[in-house]
This record gives sequence, C-alpha cells and structure tokens, in this order.
Amino acid sequence: MTKDELIVTDREILGGTPVFAGTRVPVRALFDCLQHGRSVEEFLDQFPSVRREQAQGLLDVALDAVLSHR
Repeated sequence: MTKDELIVTDREILGGTPVFAGTRVPVRALFDCLQHGRSVEEFLDQFPSVRREQAQGLLDVALDAVLSHR
C-alpha cells in the first residue's frame, strides 16, 4: 500500500490531522501505542476500524522514509 492509500489528511476530518484512510483514527495513535510498549495487536483491538494491512502498511512506509534518508 502506498502512503496515499493509507493516510488521509482532510480539514473536515479531525481538523486535518492525518488519519488512516476510511477511519477517524489518527496515524499518530499507532506510534503512541508502540512508544508506550503496546503491541500492534493491542492497537488493533483498541481501534477496530483500522485493518491490520493498514497498520503494517504505515509501519512499512515509515521504515522506507527513514531508510531513504541515509
């Protein structure tokens, strides 16, 4: 999945906060969960509107972004 398929930024949805496509769940919520020692499974349980493929896709996009800036 590409970034554009995963993330939506729309002023009408949470004031333009980047969210998972098709949801109102901020992408930051996944990173916050991981930062606080929670698993992707726990995130998905907490936000059932986000599909596993979306969460994994976001992590893949983030990794690609970091690795491309070497």
